[in-house]
Amino acid sequence: MTIHSKDVADTGYSEIPVIPASANTPGLYRSLGKRAFDLAFVFLAIPFVVPLVFFLAVFLACQGVAPFYRQDRVGKNGQTFKMLKLRTMVHDAEAVLKEHLASNPEARDEWNRNQKLRNDPRIIKFGSLLRKSSMDELPQFWNVFVGDMSMVGPRPMMVNQRTLYPGKFYTSMRPGISGPWQVSRRNQSSFAERAFHDTEYWKSMSFGTDLSILTRTILVVLRGTGC
Repeated sequence: MTIHSKDVADTGYSEIPVIPASANTPGLYRSLGKRAFDLAFVFLAIPFVVPLVFFLAVFLACQGVAPFYRQDRVGKNGQTFKMLKLRTMVHDAEAVLKEHLASNPEARDEWNRNQKLRNDPRIIKFGSLLRKSSMDELPQFWNVFVGDMSMVGPRPMMVNQRTLYPGKFYTSMRPGISGPWQVSRRNQSSFAERAFHDTEYWKSMSFGTDLSILTRTILVVLRGTGC
């Protein structure tokens, strides 16, 4: 049976086929190897990531911006965790977004469909550069270290997006710094399409899959197609 997102999400979303995966399949990599891979990757990356995050944090602080912020996201088993990022938005981002959507019907439709905006009024100076290069995500290496996230997995979902998500395998995995949706044409895809990518990843999770996605992530970063 094929489940379509229109059956479980708002009608504003396009019809995305979500193919049910098999039951929770055991496996050495899925149960133990993936966590070991995450920790090994974090420790290898520390000499590069920590100095870069420090430099960017100082740079943002010199611009009068509090460099870090934490936001509630939905993690494995539906538990909420605090995701770390470098700040790329104004402090009153939610109020700015609400006002912008109220006065701009086209932007409101885009937000309802994609849960993001191409021309986002909340972005601070240099924020777009950090987002396009994905450098704002670097503090999430800490989330991986403590076990809230994985190097590869579903895009971390905001708490208020739970009811918009049409899939059922998201909470079976740790959210990822990168993942199949993150290396897809994410700027042109709807929010509901995440469920298709997450389901396919759940079915194909392996060391080879994760290594391939991380390699493709480098290409995405170099092309500057982050969002």
